[in-house]
Amino acid sequence: MDERTYTADAEPGDTVTVAGWVHEVRDLGGIAFLILRDTTGKIQIKFEKDEMDDALVETGLDVRRESVISVTGDVEEEPRAPTGVEVTPGSVDVISEADPELPLDPSGKVDAELSTRLDNRTLDLRKAEVKAIFEIRAEVQRAVREQFRELGCTEINTPKIVATGTEGGTELFPITYFGQEAFMNQSPQLFKQLMIGSGLERVFEIGPIFRAEEHNTPRHLNEATSIDFESAFYDHTEAMDACESVVQAAYEGVEANCREQLEALDIADEFETPDGDFPRLTYEEAIERINATDELDEPLVWGDDLPTEGEHALGRDVGEHYFVTDWPSEIKPFYIMDQDDEVSTGFDMMHPEMELVSGGQREHRFEHLVEGFEQQGLDPEAFDYYTEMFKYGMPPHAGWGLGGERLIMTMLGLGNVREAVIFPRDRQRLSP
Repeated sequence: MDERTYTADAEPGDTVTVAGWVHEVRDLGGIAFLILRDTTGKIQIKFEKDEMDDALVETGLDVRRESVISVTGDVEEEPRAPTGVEVTPGSVDVISEADPELPLDPSGKVDAELSTRLDNRTLDLRKAEVKAIFEIRAEVQRAVREQFRELGCTEINTPKIVATGTEGGTELFPITYFGQEAFMNQSPQLFKQLMIGSGLERVFEIGPIFRAEEHNTPRHLNEATSIDFESAFYDHTEAMDACESVVQAAYEGVEANCREQLEALDIADEFETPDGDFPRLTYEEAIERINATDELDEPLVWGDDLPTEGEHALGRDVGEHYFVTDWPSEIKPFYIMDQDDEVSTGFDMMHPEMELVSGGQREHRFEHLVEGFEQQGLDPEAFDYYTEMFKYGMPPHAGWGLGGERLIMTMLGLGNVREAVIFPRDRQRLSP
């Protein structure tokens, strides 16, 4: 049982035992201070050398930064201390001594490159601003789960080892599975659709996805977190409504419950929950507005994907979260339902900086689904486990997938998506 007092709970007049990491030691001659840090903050430990046992003073002042210690003593009011109180120690116990050569400075006084930080992530997370990112990430997941339940969803967990890729292509990580070839799943898409044909009808999942993309950019990962939604008897417009509500819920949760973390990141005063009713531009309107900015060397034409510089230009023009709807059928996956021969029900939801969500109404008619496979050069028989269920009564349905790290990245204005992952996986990084 943890019987220590957290630093944030220490009150004048208490006798406490606090435990944590040595953040800093300042020796001012006749008096010295040790700053102890735990998960709730920091507290000052005061050593008056002439009035204390020499061994106690020596233990307190010789201990290395980032060592784990336990201090028992009396709490006194001290307005000049970082938290308005300080502890006069009766005992100091060094629990775990740190090596004097730290690979990075957890106090933040000396900057470190991102690669060094990721190599030493445990030390990196001892910095208040880094820890704040992951406390906010946890709040985002709590808030979106609550919103999904408000929408009547059941949480599911789908396989991450699969026999076929969700979308085919080369972006698959192959593995050996008891002598058979298998793959790491690109998306829970096919499985969540199968759940729509069950009695669950409306589902969500928060889990890892794997893409063997060759990209090495500040916004791409090879293992990412996908926040997925799927609902029976929804069309693409209702799916967009649900998407909007989930993103807003994430911001609202952070705004209401993470003030301290936003302050640690120095963005508390500028953080705002986006207003409702995100603008909805058709794909045709989007490329017209991008072309009007004259940001591209060549104008976009129907059927082009939106390049990064085009997304940025449109984001600056719109200035808030927005949807791009009515995408060309030819550039959306086989499971997206078409409105006609050229236009699909597919949509993307964008932050001004980048795409966050891809979704649409799904094709629930067996014959049309098989045609979609064939049109995209995929073998329908390889997906029998999926297509077979569409023969047995599949309702119309719609849904989407939201990039969890991209949501955090754009919400907090991070410069690299890897800052939103504790242990990121990309082309160069498989450890730690």
